[in-house]
Amino acid sequence: MPAFEIHTLDLHFLGHPHTIASFLVIGPGGPLLIETGPGTTVPALQQALAGFGLTPADIHDVLLTHIHLDHAGAAGWMASQGATIYVHQAGAPHLAQPDRLLASARRIYGEDMDRLWGAFLPVPEAQLRPLRDGDVVSAGGLHFTALDTPGHAGHHMVYQLDNIGFAGDLGGVRRPGIRHVRVPTPPPEFDRAAWLASIERVRGRGLARLYLTHFGPVDDVDAHLSVVAGLVRDYSDRVRAALERGADRDAVLADFGAWEQRRLEAEGVPPVEWPVYADIGPVGMTVDGLIRYWQKLRKASSGG
Repeated sequence: MPAFEIHTLDLHFLGHPHTIASFLVIGPGGPLLIETGPGTTVPALQQALAGFGLTPADIHDVLLTHIHLDHAGAAGWMASQGATIYVHQAGAPHLAQPDRLLASARRIYGEDMDRLWGAFLPVPEAQLRPLRDGDVVSAGGLHFTALDTPGHAGHHMVYQLDNIGFAGDLGGVRRPGIRHVRVPTPPPEFDRAAWLASIERVRGRGLARLYLTHFGPVDDVDAHLSVVAGLVRDYSDRVRAALERGADRDAVLADFGAWEQRRLEAEGVPPVEWPVYADIGPVGMTVDGLIRYWQKLRKASSGG
């Protein structure tokens, strides 16, 4: 394997450090990016690249783990600078024609949509490279294996480079120096069984390090993924139990939010950090994804 460097670029989402990352990989054939961040962090991305003597036009290849706005919102802008965009085949059409993607996101984020994510430009089809499971992306003189890893979304990829994985949201949210882990479960595609299967697949790849978009490198790969798997189960079990008690959305949200607050306190997360977690993974979005998951399963089991 040729020598390479990996640099975590902090995009300072909403002015907070260690929330959304883009990864600059420099191989023998030049630089590439994994993740772009949202439209609101384009100036931070430009500044971070400048720290390495680079401009966006120097980036010819961008690999996206999936098309959610915190990971791919600036993909169209990078394409306008000349980059080729690699993404799961199911996500590629939504980058070329983003109307449905943006409408879905607006239903989740409402009036906060523009404040959080900013502009989302379409990616010209000529600059899109749809990927299937096991495809190898050759970029920067390196070779990345694309692993289809649904659960957080049906269009999610983990990219493996040697014994390193770029995990997107498969590995949840774990900010540096803070032990608290969260898993984002947005509607409409959260799938408990698929996420757990994806975790087991990645655990079987023998990876020594994961790079989390939220946020940075993790070296205790097996232990971390065990925690994430446990939370996927705990999150979904908690919401299922509340629904079985007849709780409506407001009651489920109150119960789940109180539980997450207790976890923050028990794990010693400083109060100044609590709003940061609310921005990375809003509890309302998380609960809505979990409720939708159980409703879909109930409908399918009833033949509806």
